[in-house]
Amino acid sequence: MGLFDPLRRAIGRRIVTYLTQQSKGFEPASTSDPEKMRRALRPGDVLLVEGSTRIAGIIKYLTQSTWSHSALYVGNALGKPHMLIEVDVEDGCIAVPLEKYEAVQTRICRPVGLDEAGVDALIQFMVGKIGLGYDTKNVLDLARFLLPRPPVPVRFRRRLLALGSGDPTRAICSTLLAQAFQSVNYPVLPKITRASANTRRKRRQRREILHIRHYSLYAPRDFDLSPYFQIVKPTIEFGFDYKALVWRRAPKEDELA
Repeated sequence: MGLFDPLRRAIGRRIVTYLTQQSKGFEPASTSDPEKMRRALRPGDVLLVEGSTRIAGIIKYLTQSTWSHSALYVGNALGKPHMLIEVDVEDGCIAVPLEKYEAVQTRICRPVGLDEAGVDALIQFMVGKIGLGYDTKNVLDLARFLLPRPPVPVRFRRRLLALGSGDPTRAICSTLLAQAFQSVNYPVLPKITRASANTRRKRRQRREILHIRHYSLYAPRDFDLSPYFQIVKPTIEFGFDYKALVWRRAPKEDELA
């Protein structure tokens, strides 16, 4: 243990307390019926969350996205129904009930074509990580963005998310999920480069080479952008009839005068 480790942990805890406070003026609202969301979710789905804390605001700023948090839906794999495994800033990798996020804006991202064995392996990977601590170095890095700062060019923001100490006993939410999917060889958002063919006959042809990004470069929104994940909307998943909606009567012009 280093001489300054206790002080660093104490400072980290104070920063965590500040970052996890609710942002002023933000009012989270869910557009999904809780019962429909429970019916729509399948084990292996990624649930994206629009957070309302200060740390969520920083992540949304850096990623230019609605989503600041991600969790894996594991169903009843832990002996309780409708459970998620996530990485929380305060508690590390934990299991939580789905109802924690029933009153906030969420999005379901489903890995298309991942078979039952792949889903089981994915869930077991995450179950094995329960108890890991949150990477406090990541918190200290994110805290820099609470200070007055010039705008960060978009092309640099993803690199700023490659944070953390690299300690395998610690984690952050989206990077741990990225590791989980990489463990079953399922792509999230590969980097695509184009290379020319070597032969003269195929000189004009191009081929795409997929590179798996390092997991530290993943953000919650990448599951939303991924071409390999289906967006599932509970409101329309089991049928939707717009004619059944009851609309409020619009006021007439003379009523507005």
